Amino acid sequence: MARLIFDAMPPLRILAILLCGVLTVAAEDSPRKLAYEKDRRVWVASIDGSGAKKIGTGLFPDISPDGTRVAFNTEEQTGKTAWARHIAVVELASGKQTVFKDVPGDNAYYPRWSPDGTHIAFTLYDGHNWHFGLINADGTGFKYIRKSKDAEGTLYSPCWSPDGKSLFAQDMKNIYRIGLDGATLEQWDIKKCIPNGDMSGDGRIDVSPDGQKLLLGIDMGEEAHRKDWDGPLPALWTLDLAAKKGTRITPKKLFGWDGCWADNSTVLLLSQAVGEKTASLYKMTLPGGTTSKPLAKDVRYPTVSR
Repeated sequence: MARLIFDAMPPLRILAILLCGVLTVAAEDSPRKLAYEKDRRVWVASIDGSGAKKIGTGLFPDISPDGTRVAFNTEEQTGKTAWARHIAVVELASGKQTVFKDVPGDNAYYPRWSPDGTHIAFTLYDGHNWHFGLINADGTGFKYIRKSKDAEGTLYSPCWSPDGKSLFAQDMKNIYRIGLDGATLEQWDIKKCIPNGDMSGDGRIDVSPDGQKLLLGIDMGEEAHRKDWDGPLPALWTLDLAAKKGTRITPKKLFGWDGCWADNSTVLLLSQAVGEKTASLYKMTLPGGTTSKPLAKDVRYPTVSR
């Protein structure tokens, strides 16, 4: 192993070397973070669920890849039954919050950070149709990625590709990869890839860090066989993009939804055990589907920094 010889070095250079080493270690050891929604509040915690801290009021949080900011939905009541929803970003170190109001309409949803943390993709509703929008991380430079002309063209569940050059989305019939110019690049038929399964407008998509698989929130056409459950049986599937093959990762007795990748072989998901009134957050290791003890209880929409 090479040694640093300090005797002949100027003091300032020695200090610079030592500081560089400290900063490098700090960057490498920086803990990954988890964001989630609870009681219509946004929370941040360590990836193991410890040290949870409330950072704002809102929905659908997405933590930035470097773990320094969280984008989410604000809610503001503008009338007796009217609400305005905007994208906001909070800086975790300072607590500074910026609300993006220079976006058409008052209904922007589901912010998703680009892999380099410079842009945010989201859906927005103009009173007639849903569209895909893109904005800089500081709230400037809004543009449409794709505008829907009718309900048939509506896309949901934006999710960035790892290279930041395209987005995945779904229209409840197909999953698409679209360019930032709105052009369709690839398409997967949900029925062909996921036997006996469907996606709703809330069906979530998350891409694995290596870009090879999607994690999908699926409504199964199966009986739940649970007295405490009303509605479709929720399951998590992975979709191998190259093979166009789906694999169910949650067994029938484990109702799972709102999944996101922690790494290429680990996912976080929500599940609600028999007799429980609310969902808890779990970690699942693939393959095999081994689950952890609950990381957090009564939460929604987890996301993880990279």
